Amino acid sequence: MSEAVAPDAMVAPAVGGPYGEKAGGPGVDFSYVGIDAILEQMRRKAMKQGFELNIMVVGQSGLGKSTLMNTLFKSKVSRKSVLATAQEKIPKTIEIKSISHDIEEKGVRMKLTVIDTPGFGDQINNENCWQPIMKFINDQYEAYLQEEININRKKRIPDSRVHCCIYFIPPTGHCLRPLDVEFMRRLSKVVNIVPVIAKADTLTLEERDFFKKKIREELRANGIDVYPQKEFDEDAEDRMINEKIREMIPFAVVGSDQEYQVNGRRLLGRKTKWGTIEVENIAHCEFAYLRDLLIRTHMQNIKDITSSIHYEMYRVRRLNENNTVVAHANGVPEHRLAAHEM
Repeated sequence: MSEAVAPDAMVAPAVGGPYGEKAGGPGVDFSYVGIDAILEQMRRKAMKQGFELNIMVVGQSGLGKSTLMNTLFKSKVSRKSVLATAQEKIPKTIEIKSISHDIEEKGVRMKLTVIDTPGFGDQINNENCWQPIMKFINDQYEAYLQEEININRKKRIPDSRVHCCIYFIPPTGHCLRPLDVEFMRRLSKVVNIVPVIAKADTLTLEERDFFKKKIREELRANGIDVYPQKEFDEDAEDRMINEKIREMIPFAVVGSDQEYQVNGRRLLGRKTKWGTIEVENIAHCEFAYLRDLLIRTHMQNIKDITSSIHYEMYRVRRLNENNTVVAHANGVPEHRLAAHEM
């Protein structure tokens, strides 16, 4: 016969989760299931995997593309900073050069790839100079597509797709050049374009405001949809936030990787005879807005639109092309093929 055990001597049920996390207590909400813990799980997984960001910079020589990239990430990330030569000649044709860096901040790892396009807009005849850039962007989509359709796919497909293209507009103060219009009109269909007015400190505030307004009018007149695209706003809150950004585009920016002491503060800026232009001061230029858009508020959205819109359009087109080729090889009549695709 087993002995009766006094209630005080009975073993209390274990308190806490299955892996020893702290739980329980007099104030426990017994209706709590723990679904919100998925956010922490996703955060831990993302921290382990790290992130990828591929940025392309396009514009003619001398507009400060390398300096702006160094300013954005407060590191020597541009191609020129890493592979500087004694004297770099302007190439006779457009070249596409990329360089990758592993960046870490507060435990978050990111692989940053900066894609440069030396030679763009530097020739006497710039006809079709956008074609090598278009081909490069599509080649990255093709490489990703081929990895996706493999029978034995990699657990994590390397992402070399161009997530964002920063297009540098010369600070003329007048209007867009035909080259600017043609490039953005064609490339905005395949990549997220963020136009910026380079070296904006060469313009007065009145000239800058007039130039920005003129550029927005020309973008609308030519049907150029730059990032953030109005048609991809997800809800009213997104629309309100993005509308403010659209009213500021193009960003009038100043880049500098030189530090100065101003009133006891260290800051990035450009020193002139009449004072220091503070790069991160919104009263001096709009660099801070560009940085926030690309890194702090819209980075994931930029990547999502690349994947779900631009890449998806390329993927559908390529698979349709393949189906057409296979159908013709099998002797399917043209009219039946067209009816099937409708």
